[in-house]
Amino acid sequence: MLVTLCVRYLLVVLFFPFSALDKIINFRGAVGQAETIFPAALATGSILAGLCIEIVMPLAILTGTADRLAALILALYCVATAILFKPFWRPGDFWHRGDSKGRDLFWDFLKNFSLAGGFLLITFGAAGHGVQAFVAHPFGSTHPYAIHGR
Repeated sequence: MLVTLCVRYLLVVLFFPFSALDKIINFRGAVGQAETIFPAALATGSILAGLCIEIVMPLAILTGTADRLAALILALYCVATAILFKPFWRPGDFWHRGDSKGRDLFWDFLKNFSLAGGFLLITFGAAGHGVQAFVAHPFGSTHPYAIHGR
């Protein structure tokens, strides 16, 4: 059980507490960053939605409460934030020698996709056999802390 908790915490630690706390402490800065993507009217709402996702979904994953749905939401969140906030193709310097903003963004982009993969393992299982189970019971739990085989 302790290993399961630790592995799950390693997946969510980026979001809760760190990214969520950063959004709270630096709320104006986060909204300013969102305004580079969204109209000003939507920027505050998008940061508040992100803050809710970054607090509630990790807690659901850690407690095992509707953890598959929470993991799917975080996977989609990782993909969306990678595409919106880590556009490595925009700077145009990806293939240049030396420092490259594009390559720096690329590694963050890949990290987001890798995290999404980890969350999808919770959602669908390591072998992908859990797709039907998820579709049938999207609010169900993987029961990560149940003792099996006894």
